[in-house]
Amino acid sequence: MTAKLIDGKAFAAHLRARIGTEVAAMKAQGITPGLAVVLVGEDPASQVYVRSKGRMTREVGMNSLEHRLPADTPQADLLALIDRLNADPAVNGILVQLPLPRHMDEAAVINAIDPAKDVDGFHILNVGRLATGQKAMVPCTPLGCLMLLRAHLGDLSGKNALVIGRSNIVGKPMAQLLLRDSATVTVAHSRTANLPALCRQADIVVAAVGRARFVQGDWIKPGAVVIDVGINRTDDGLVGDVDFDSAAPVAGAITPVPGGVGPMTIACLLANTLTATARANGLPDPKGLTP
Repeated sequence: MTAKLIDGKAFAAHLRARIGTEVAAMKAQGITPGLAVVLVGEDPASQVYVRSKGRMTREVGMNSLEHRLPADTPQADLLALIDRLNADPAVNGILVQLPLPRHMDEAAVINAIDPAKDVDGFHILNVGRLATGQKAMVPCTPLGCLMLLRAHLGDLSGKNALVIGRSNIVGKPMAQLLLRDSATVTVAHSRTANLPALCRQADIVVAAVGRARFVQGDWIKPGAVVIDVGINRTDDGLVGDVDFDSAAPVAGAITPVPGGVGPMTIACLLANTLTATARANGLPDPKGLTP
């Protein structure tokens, strides 16, 4: 058996094209979605990511508003900027690029964002709404994973799903989304006992543990779908949290690294911005872009 490659790059390109069509329809009604991205400091990886976000935001026809602040900016100044963006009707989505400088309280900054404009889905109200099955802004990476799973498997109901990782950004919201689709979900992590045995029972494995090639091929149930969220820099280049070479001959389908989950994150950020714009203007949620 050789796993089918789940092409996140192609899926994300198709998703962005669809978002562009939806944006054009909104513009015909006099509505232009606006995404504000705030970068504090000069972290090289963050700078690259912010540039990519800005370029793709403009490509789908949205307004891209970038705010770059020095690393020594007082937290009060950042919070004041967020207040202004919250009050600006031209801004439908607000994203503060993480990580923040050490002198800033990350939770305080995230929770200062208007939950309706929190397109990262990190605000405590959105976290609570997702956990209780209410309408929420959903974190972009788990949303992208869900879209890939639905596209490949269709109905997830009754599937045994293992999420390896318990972060607030991926692991926990991923588990909530799978539960909402009626999968039977186990959340594991690097300290879980008998992790290989748990993996061998899973129809779906979502690896988001942050360790290069952590999940081995002989852990995978034959025919399982493997979603690799990891991005690890090694001497061999970028690799995922799954040992691709040993897992691909066993799995039924697998995302590559790079080119799997990664491209979906920015595409889902744009999807969330479109959804936030629709809600702000009393329009229905765009179909297929929310859980």
